[in-house]
Amino acid sequence: MSLTRRGALCGSLGVTAAGLLGRPAIAAKEPIRFGWLADLTGPNSATGIGHNLGVVYAANKINAAGGVDGRMIDLITRDTASDPSKAVNAAVEMAANLKVHVAYGPENSGETLACGPVLTRFNIPSLVDGVLDQLMDSQKYPNAFRLNATNTQWLAADRHYVLDVLKAKKVAVIGDNTGYGTTATATAVAAYKKDGAEVVYSEVIETTAQDVSPELLRARSAGAEAIAIWSDSVELDARLMNARGRLGWDVAFSGHPALGSGDVAHLLEKPSYWEKCYIVGFRNCSYDANGKLPPRTQAFVDEVKGKIDLSSTLLWWVLVGYDAVHIVADAVKETGSTDAKAIIGYWNHLTKWPGLFGTFTYTPTEHNGYPTNEVVMSAANSVRDGALSMAPGYTS
Repeated sequence: MSLTRRGALCGSLGVTAAGLLGRPAIAAKEPIRFGWLADLTGPNSATGIGHNLGVVYAANKINAAGGVDGRMIDLITRDTASDPSKAVNAAVEMAANLKVHVAYGPENSGETLACGPVLTRFNIPSLVDGVLDQLMDSQKYPNAFRLNATNTQWLAADRHYVLDVLKAKKVAVIGDNTGYGTTATATAVAAYKKDGAEVVYSEVIETTAQDVSPELLRARSAGAEAIAIWSDSVELDARLMNARGRLGWDVAFSGHPALGSGDVAHLLEKPSYWEKCYIVGFRNCSYDANGKLPPRTQAFVDEVKGKIDLSSTLLWWVLVGYDAVHIVADAVKETGSTDAKAIIGYWNHLTKWPGLFGTFTYTPTEHNGYPTNEVVMSAANSVRDGALSMAPGYTS
């Protein structure tokens, strides 16, 4: 039975119980309480559901193999519903009442901005998936480590492609009204201007907005030659593509990886509306010129065939969730402890940790560990098994 995106929501419950069946000799060992703050519903849930597939699969796999030195992973999941206030409440519950050993999430940067101070106050080792640069500060949040690239790295890859490959000089920037969307839009506008581009139009749109054609008409009237889109709402992204198609406008879209989610394909009025759309991608999750994935990535795809449905998600979302569980398991195994000081100390000295999503290096003063050279641009409509091909003309 395959683990679908929605089915994984149920699978995230009772992971420890499943792992403990048939293992009475080690049942007395304290489990590793893994707090998972997940966007499983709401307008930004596509990312969270994708990550959840990897989290559940990794936890079940480790538990089925006997856990970490006999300690099962107790996966404690709370749905933040893409709502910062709900995310904070869940973070407080996990830290103060459930006494989790580690916390992962939320994925949306706006929620993480709200949860960071809570997890820091309780000194919970935490893995951050949001990309906003403000989320990571080894002085302010010494317990937090990013398991993703930064927004600066994403924006740089986007600008390189739009300005140097597409040769666009007039750019429009559109985002959504979440904490991430508003910040990313403002940052992208400033960065494009700094690089000499003319930003002819920028707008922040409600994630629930049904008719987005007025915004595209204004961007077209302003002379936009490319539109950078910074929203992780696949519904909004699809509506923007549908509106562009109905207008008969072949302007290039670029930006957020959610533009390439398999869910977008199901929401498009015509498959052709997905053309000329380029998104931030990652080398470990990209097909090369010969249509091949890196060997370790391909091995994972083969392993989960029939277990995880990759047709309506992005492979990198799944791999980040998978890596999150494993980087915790490695910390407990290597230190022999779930003590916060031990886990944080282990992560502070990781060098080229070989995750499936990427290779991570942390120091006591640098908790952004993703290498810039692993951030690429991809063709949104090239998705196969959740992975994408690098965008045409992209070489670095």
